[in-house]
Amino acid sequence: MERRKALGLIAATGAGTAASVTALPSFGSENSRAAGATGKGKATAKGGYTFALDKNVKRTSVRFKNRYGIEVAGDLYVPKNARGKLRALALSGPFGAVKEQSSGLYANEFARRGYVALAFDPSFTGESGGRVRDVGSPDIYTEDFSAAVDFLGLQQVVDRERIGVQAICGLSGMALTAAAADSRIKAVATSAMYDMSRSMSRGHEDSYTREQRQKVVDHLSRQRWVDAEKGTFARGSHEVPFDENGNVAPSNRVLPTTLPADADPITKIFFDYYRTERGYHPRSINSTTAWTATTPMSFFAFRQMTNVDMLAPRRALLVAGAEAHSLYYSQDVQKTAPDSIDLLVVPGADHVDLYDRKDLIPFDKLDEFFTENLA
Repeated sequence: MERRKALGLIAATGAGTAASVTALPSFGSENSRAAGATGKGKATAKGGYTFALDKNVKRTSVRFKNRYGIEVAGDLYVPKNARGKLRALALSGPFGAVKEQSSGLYANEFARRGYVALAFDPSFTGESGGRVRDVGSPDIYTEDFSAAVDFLGLQQVVDRERIGVQAICGLSGMALTAAAADSRIKAVATSAMYDMSRSMSRGHEDSYTREQRQKVVDHLSRQRWVDAEKGTFARGSHEVPFDENGNVAPSNRVLPTTLPADADPITKIFFDYYRTERGYHPRSINSTTAWTATTPMSFFAFRQMTNVDMLAPRRALLVAGAEAHSLYYSQDVQKTAPDSIDLLVVPGADHVDLYDRKDLIPFDKLDEFFTENLA
């Protein structure tokens, strides 16, 4: 089943119309368990994290502000045997995930290899600030990476001339956008890249017709009236699906509460991470709820990576799974700047495998890339 039809399936099996909310939701019974009848989750077993902290790494909870004054929450991973000034990485993603999931796993591994690594929750999500919860913004999320660089560069243990960025899935486009505009970022790598502006405004593999794009715009525009009248912010699909009659069919969940028997392969792989003990976290939007319904508006309005040619002479490395439905995003971006952007395709890996499958994530290659480019 195609992704756009998969999203339609989610809409049909969800709770119907989006519910209005104004604050971080109370997760209730999901707060201490993995949903989907899978029992206790790894996040509970590992102190709120979906992975075990390496014995040679120290993790510290930190806070810093971006240039909009929003407080960003992060975890700073430092090698216990740190000496002198070290190279550093800012990490975030996937879109709708939190620092206790994939980005923290990456930060933990890089710190084990001798980096100072900062995994953070983007503004409005997880433990980060922002009054309206679970809002996605290509501008502010891009700024969050630069704010993370600010923070890292002020640490005594960090060499501010050797700071890079590692992003995962939907935060990858923001990371590349930040690097193009912020020359303090000396190198950038992505894993399982998604271009969220392209995804939301054009659909998977640019499947939206011109008519469908207009229907989505009309739907989002009407939703603003609803939110304005109620004084609240409804939840809704960030990738807006259509039903069998060609009508917009949003859901108030990113993923269904239970996996339908006829679920398509893409829904299955996301469900297997976010809704099971493998990667469930109670603050993760993808695990529990949905974005604010009007989130796609800014992604329709603003493209990402338009100035990616400004990376040169700095370099980027895009890592993608050979079996990933998202591979084309990395392929297309690499083609725009082949002299400064390299593409590494991982055989046998799907999109979500690069979230946490340490047997498939090419950490040796990523380490080699940053070692060379943060010299």
